[in-house]
Amino acid sequence: MRKNNPIILGIESSCDETSAAVLKGFEVSSHVIYSQIIHKKYGGVVPELASREHLKVIPGIVEKAISDSNVTLDKLDGIAVTYGPGLMGALLVGLNFAKGLALSLNKPFIAVNHIESHLYAPMLEYPDLKPPFLCLLVSGGHTMLIDVQDIKKFNILGETLDDAAGESFDKVARLLKIGYPGGPIIDKMSQNGDDSYVKFPRAYLGKDSLDFSFSGLKTSVLNYVNNNPITGEKMVNNVVASFQAAVVDVLCEKILRAVKKTKHKNVVLAGGVAANSKLRERMEIISKEENMNLYYPPLEYCTDNAAMVGATGVLYYKNKWFSDLNINAVPNLKLISYK
Repeated sequence: MRKNNPIILGIESSCDETSAAVLKGFEVSSHVIYSQIIHKKYGGVVPELASREHLKVIPGIVEKAISDSNVTLDKLDGIAVTYGPGLMGALLVGLNFAKGLALSLNKPFIAVNHIESHLYAPMLEYPDLKPPFLCLLVSGGHTMLIDVQDIKKFNILGETLDDAAGESFDKVARLLKIGYPGGPIIDKMSQNGDDSYVKFPRAYLGKDSLDFSFSGLKTSVLNYVNNNPITGEKMVNNVVASFQAAVVDVLCEKILRAVKKTKHKNVVLAGGVAANSKLRERMEIISKEENMNLYYPPLEYCTDNAAMVGATGVLYYKNKWFSDLNINAVPNLKLISYK
């Protein structure tokens, strides 16, 4: 048993990315990700189509990850896989594939909470990063401020009361008919826009609140578009830049409130929206002003990926936290703290 640097195969299939990675400790030996483009024409993920795509490609994705890593299956120390939250059918594809592989190889099976794996993604870039730290997990499905006290030990300080931040990006992109997924498209277009063009509302809630709300912002964009016909690319760029600025202002303010409450000096950005260039730029400035240490994953590990699942598997393996093969997919799985 390689306790310090176990070789872990990670598998991710919770939504519309099929991914596999082989890690030696926190060193990524291989990382393969297949993003399903079939959903673009629908403006969002279609669960049944996602499941079918996972079924078609997962054997080849895992085979390539093993081949690229130069590690044979018998050398693996364990197999980690996402078991929730996510789309039921999509989760079952990855989970059952990993179970079959673990059983056939007689290797430890490690079921991973997808939300938790995002918290540890920065460790792939900063292997010396360890709890305690404050994490802003911000994605298409989640917007949460988490006090990470230790591995598998957290306190949720605040979360969204309605739309997640990434979800609001997708909805605004759909409203403006500029494509899917909305996050990277709006980020790119905003670079050519005036973020003060429209003063959209910032929902800070109460003065001490650490919760989030983005549905009102989305409605404000809808009302603006209905009352002000969008003419030309420049105007679209200005509107999306103004929208993005409102989201980033709220996220940064909530981080500052959480830092003040927890006294943490290490702050982590994680999740798909952690790839947003404006959020990173603002937080880099704030971290210097507030004397904080800021960490975020490389872009490829912000969105759903198997490397972060493998990293969580490494942490679990070191603690001998293995799972029963009878475990089922849990689409609405919450972030569970074990104390």
